Amino acid sequence: MYTVLAGQTILPVGGTAEQPGDLAAAMRGHEAARPRWVWGDTRESYPGLLRAGLRVGRCHDLALTEGLLLAHQGRYGEPRSARAAHARLHGLPVPDERPDEPGTLFAPEPLGAEAVAEVLADQLRRIEALPDPGRFRLLVAAESAGALIAAEMGHDGMPWRADLHDALLTDLLGPRPVHGMRPAKLQALADEVSAAFGHPVNPDSVQQLVKAFKSAGVALKTTRSWELKKLDHPAVGPLLAYKELARLYSFHGWTWADQWVRDGRFRAEYVVGGVVSGRWATSGGGALQIPKVMRRVVVADDGWTLIVADAAQLEPRVLAAMAGDAGLAAAAGEIDLYSALARSFGGERDNAKIAMLSAMYGGTSGDAAKLLAMLRQRFPQAYRFVEDAAKEGEEGRLVRSWLGRTSPPPSGRWKELVSGPEGAKAARDRGRFTRNFVVQATAAEWALSLMAVLRGRLPDPARLVFFQHDEVMVHCPLDQAEEVMAGVSAAAAEASRLLFGSRTPVRFPMEAVAVSCYADAK
Repeated sequence: MYTVLAGQTILPVGGTAEQPGDLAAAMRGHEAARPRWVWGDTRESYPGLLRAGLRVGRCHDLALTEGLLLAHQGRYGEPRSARAAHARLHGLPVPDERPDEPGTLFAPEPLGAEAVAEVLADQLRRIEALPDPGRFRLLVAAESAGALIAAEMGHDGMPWRADLHDALLTDLLGPRPVHGMRPAKLQALADEVSAAFGHPVNPDSVQQLVKAFKSAGVALKTTRSWELKKLDHPAVGPLLAYKELARLYSFHGWTWADQWVRDGRFRAEYVVGGVVSGRWATSGGGALQIPKVMRRVVVADDGWTLIVADAAQLEPRVLAAMAGDAGLAAAAGEIDLYSALARSFGGERDNAKIAMLSAMYGGTSGDAAKLLAMLRQRFPQAYRFVEDAAKEGEEGRLVRSWLGRTSPPPSGRWKELVSGPEGAKAARDRGRFTRNFVVQATAAEWALSLMAVLRGRLPDPARLVFFQHDEVMVHCPLDQAEEVMAGVSAAAAEASRLLFGSRTPVRFPMEAVAVSCYADAK
């Protein structure tokens, strides 16, 4: 059952509109029937309901769905908001809106319930007209569930001990500096860099560093760490140490904590489908780039625990399931897929890993070409699957994930390049992108399905508090730990069944551990 929500109006499709004084209370009364709420953008509609104490079971996000449908038509990047969809439906000028940036100044009023219902009906019609509407419906449901989860994780937050964070920063950087000054240990390293060159050099300035190294007889194009490590110069050691600590100070220092950590929780802003492959991004807080050293400040509340789980070698397993390669599927039936591949190759685990990653990412350097030949011989269907995706990309065509997420079409610039002297390289580059897109996008769909199922299995008050590609974290009372860990395993199995059916021999192991501190999970 779809139930349209717009502003202060609830309208069961085919029913009568009502104007509740308390929207959250009115919606709570409908929740027992497990409706699928329909709204323009979850990031705009759901946070206020969460603050009012309401959590909904299901939703249909018009903006996310419109984006998926437009991309399927080769129109990736066109305005996808509910207002834009409604304008297209009626042949009106399409507003140039950016639904990924809610709450902008002078934002337009949301559509009324009747208009939302019109857009919903049109989207459902377009989905049913697709070659495989069942898969696409699952994609829409998973994407919309992801939007609910993202909002809930931002609302609930991940446990974050501010006192431990401050102690860690003080240990690594020195006491918190006054505004505009470097922490003491960063300044000491900056002084060492200058001393090594024999004159003042700002280690934050690429131009000054390149000039200083040039004066010392060392030519550099960049000051990236991998290039600096090749050099034999006394400035390299303190400069590398400075860069590492400066990144920590900039991205997860005291100012970051002031902005993103409140009431003992790190509250990030997740963007569902923020990457073209369907992976998430963040619009603030950098939740997807938490350095390992910071994991020690993620500590469960007293009497609670963190359940941390990640999927082992997810993308190769997804490839095995999509390609239907019996040999690779047999290897993916074991916990360590790369060790199983190595036994099949008669070689080392590291070589098996290189071969598989080269197949998915298009690597050809070093021993990759020789190892790829072995992979092609042993697992021809899997190899042909990614090769076909690469060929589609090289020829400028679209590729799709298992459920129907579609790659962006080639840009105008690519079309210019591919017809010129750099055409072969441009074609190969796009082929590498589409080769990986079909695998990475499907892996993202599996992870979304896992979270959607797990969310529904969690006992109250357990909460999903963190997600990163193939890793999830649940914060729950100690006495719920066993139930939550069992729920993670069951959710992984259900996600595999939803995507690939019950007959796939591929295993998707999701090992969960209960820890008091995130750093103890690895």
